[in-house]
Amino acid sequence: MTTSITTLSPSQAPGAQQFDLGIGGMTCASCVGRVERALRKVPGVQEATVNLATESARIAFALDAGADGAAMEAQLRRAVRNAGYEPRAAGQEEAFEDASPWAGFMPVGIGLLLSAPLVLPMVGDLFGQHWMLPAWVQFLLATPVQFILGARFYKAGWHALKALSGNMDLLVSMGTSAGWGLSVWLWLTAHEGHAPHLYFEASAV
Repeated sequence: MTTSITTLSPSQAPGAQQFDLGIGGMTCASCVGRVERALRKVPGVQEATVNLATESARIAFALDAGADGAAMEAQLRRAVRNAGYEPRAAGQEEAFEDASPWAGFMPVGIGLLLSAPLVLPMVGDLFGQHWMLPAWVQFLLATPVQFILGARFYKAGWHALKALSGNMDLLVSMGTSAGWGLSVWLWLTAHEGHAPHLYFEASAV
C-alpha cells in the first residue's frame, strides 16, 4: 500500500512536502483533534489537518537532507495507529466500505428489528395498554444490539482510553452498558412473582 508524497510550492511552505493519508475509526471532533495532535508531534511535521467527513489527513512536513520519504510515511502511520485509529491509503475508504458485509443499512436494519419489540410496550402506555415482554426475552433482544452491533463503540472507546482521552464512543458504551448491566442485575435479583422495571430498551436504542 503506497500513498504519494508531493512537494509543495515555495509559496505554500518553503522546502515542505505534502502527504495525504486515509484514517479509519474516527467518529467525532474529539477524534479529529487527537489525530491532529498525534501527527503534529512527529518530528519534521509542520502542519496536519484532518477532515472527519472524508476520513483523511493532509500533512505538510520537511525532510532533512538525505532523509527517506518512506521513513516519514511510516512514522506518520505509526502515530495514527498509536492514537487508536487505522491508517490507510488516501481514497481507500469507498472500496473498504463496499467490501464490508456490514456496510450500508444492514446493521441499522437489524438493530431496528431487535429494538422495536422493546420500544412497543412504551408506545402502548400512551394508549392505556400496560404490558411488558418477559425479562428473558428483553435480554435476548437487547444483548446482540449491545455487544455485536454496538461493538464498534466499545472498540473506539477502548482506543480512546489507551490514548488517555475520551470521545463520544466512550460515553455511549459506558451509558448503554450501565443500562444493560443494571437491567440484568434487577432481573436476576428480583423476588419471585415481582416484575422489576428494566432498562433494556434504553441500552438498545
